[in-house]
Amino acid sequence: MRILLLSNMYPSRERPEYGVFVKRLAEALRARGHELDEAVLESGARGRLRTPLAYLQLLGRARRLVRQHHPDVIYAHYLVPTGLVAMAAGAPFVITAHGQDVANVGTVPLVGGLTRRVVSRAAAVICVSEYLALRLPGHPRRIEVIDCGVDTETFASSPRAEGEGPRYLVAGTLSERKNLGRLMEAFGRLGSGTLTVAGAGPLEAELRAAAPERVTFLGRVEPSRMPELYRACDVYCQPSLVEPQGQALLEALASGRPVVATRVGGPAEYVTGACGVLVDPLDVAAIAEGMRAAAELPVPCSAAAEVAQRHSIARSAELVEQLLAEVTSGGDG
Repeated sequence: MRILLLSNMYPSRERPEYGVFVKRLAEALRARGHELDEAVLESGARGRLRTPLAYLQLLGRARRLVRQHHPDVIYAHYLVPTGLVAMAAGAPFVITAHGQDVANVGTVPLVGGLTRRVVSRAAAVICVSEYLALRLPGHPRRIEVIDCGVDTETFASSPRAEGEGPRYLVAGTLSERKNLGRLMEAFGRLGSGTLTVAGAGPLEAELRAAAPERVTFLGRVEPSRMPELYRACDVYCQPSLVEPQGQALLEALASGRPVVATRVGGPAEYVTGACGVLVDPLDVAAIAEGMRAAAELPVPCSAAAEVAQRHSIARSAELVEQLLAEVTSGGDG
């Protein structure tokens, strides 16, 4: 197929980690023999005036590529505003909902009506978890649950690194949703081990000031460094207030590391007792107990790697390919 990839989430020089899972999925589709053109938004284009202009430019690029290459389908990511660009680009489109785009409905003015329109106009809507699919507004013609998948070659199971533990790791944007404050409080109750925080964000200064002993902040980390960070830890922690899918959790599992994950969102669909612990993200004591329990699981954890294999990027690309082929051939009914 000839596919036009349309996304407002894509790695850039300013933010090489932003939307890296979208890029990896695009590369997996190319590896399966498909031709992909890209119309993506640079992450630096933000602001009251710059953001609308950036999306107008994105629409211009998308329309130009549709005219030049006549794609069979547009494969878009993020419901609004990217879905509006997909609607106006001039070709059938399939769109993936990632989480915040659904959460924006009812909280950001006008987004609800626009989201329902995108959902109804798409040939199909992909949700990255059942949790998200149940919350999707509107009436899609077709809905499928396909997560973004994890690169099980880049993130491969490895032996435990030498040294004392338990060594806990958390990675991601240092924002309220990631719940780092409660995680650090829970870690402080353990009395042993270390916690490494990889990432930057609006709460960084506040979190650094409140951090207990044995917590190390790495700041923003290049995606290429993440495999070594997973190899160096004993347990990966992500007790977010909500996690629509949990991409970093899948990477940690693929690396053979047990996890502590929020029970709110997609992680409950794949994290089992053999590879991790699900916790109430609002309960500091539960997070602490989950960290203790996860540290008792083996490293490397074969059950974790087995879960990740079922969510490999190769499998996700195969499912996306099948869906795109069906909607372009009229096989979606």
